[in-house]
Amino acid sequence: MCDLNGIMRGKRIPVEQARKALEGKLRMPYSLIGLDVWGEDIEGNSLVFSTGDADGLCQWTGRGILPVEWTAHPTALVPLWLADESGAPYLGDPRRALARILDRYKALGLTPVAATELEFYLVDPQSQRPVGPVSPVTGRRLDSDAALSIDEIDDFEAFIHDIYEACRAQGIPVDTAIAENGVGQFEINLNHVADALRAADDAVLFKRTVKGIARKHGFAACFMAKPYGDRAGNGFHVHFSLVDDEGRNVFDDGTDQGSDIMRHAVGGLLAAMAESTLVFAPHFNSYRRLRPRSYAPTAVAWGYENRMVAIRIPGGPTGARRIEHRVSGADANPYLVLAAILGAALIGIEKQMSPGDPAGKDGQGVAPAKLPPDWASAIATFEGGTHVAEIFPAILRDSFIACKRQELNTFALNVSDFEIETYLESV
Repeated sequence: MCDLNGIMRGKRIPVEQARKALEGKLRMPYSLIGLDVWGEDIEGNSLVFSTGDADGLCQWTGRGILPVEWTAHPTALVPLWLADESGAPYLGDPRRALARILDRYKALGLTPVAATELEFYLVDPQSQRPVGPVSPVTGRRLDSDAALSIDEIDDFEAFIHDIYEACRAQGIPVDTAIAENGVGQFEINLNHVADALRAADDAVLFKRTVKGIARKHGFAACFMAKPYGDRAGNGFHVHFSLVDDEGRNVFDDGTDQGSDIMRHAVGGLLAAMAESTLVFAPHFNSYRRLRPRSYAPTAVAWGYENRMVAIRIPGGPTGARRIEHRVSGADANPYLVLAAILGAALIGIEKQMSPGDPAGKDGQGVAPAKLPPDWASAIATFEGGTHVAEIFPAILRDSFIACKRQELNTFALNVSDFEIETYLESV
């Protein structure tokens, strides 16, 4: 199952015990969901100390037993999520948070149709610092950007081919692959599906698959938001529309501007964006990616066919009218990201929120609001947020805040080599 940081946690069991997992007879601690990024318990966590670190029930999500072909011996993955002793959903599980939002859409007769785009870097696993991989075709180390390079795609064709094959075996709907702006950076898009829970599953499983296939080919795959300070970051863009019970896209009114309900959804996304930044940028490194006048937005703004803003309305046929959310980094938890996005859009629709005027092509509107500028501010803004309180259950919010505070405090105790070199004898 997937914890709050988007890290997969579980057990290895003999194949003859697989039925135990499928029938909900496997147990794991509730606290497993809320471990910090290093796998440590959260200090003072009530899920540990007031409950004796009690177990919850692991229920099968219904996703097929998924083949894992990059391990030394054939294995398979059984996706699970947590329930309490009565079988009721455990609301601290991030997958459950997304499911709750989708239930609210269902009650309105609406179904989100979602697709994701994930960027990642291939790096040399033998280096302590990220460096470009050696091309398996030319034998030369990559050292320059190669946006949309066909040659770079060809050079890593065997790696990309194996990703496609592994994703097909797991039912992950892979679409286009491109070489992105950074050294050894790629983006592979996933096709839209009319099940946002499955779309989030696909993103989680895709990241795990890419990392596994990369190891098989002698690389390491990096989904850090900003592994290189002077190069492009890794984004996680989400596209979505809404269809009604008759299958009609309610964002489409036949015009390039889109429907009122689409603009209300944008209004909700903008209203909740600052509060939700901790979900979209959950780690210390995440805030290196969010920089002004870049493809990673810092302003709470929207626009038509504009990649410089947080919320983009792509052009094209009106029947495909959709919203692209561009804030999240590839280091974020896909379940929490989709819950935050779809939950905020739902608030906007229910309250008929106005998004205001779209931004100009330079990505700026009239004195646009800003995202929290740093990690500590994002934690505080999430904690006090009224919109995120409508989106996420209290137990999940409390666990996420405690998890992020512990991570922040741990980084604060570690002084970097660069700081020592800069200040040791100069100040």
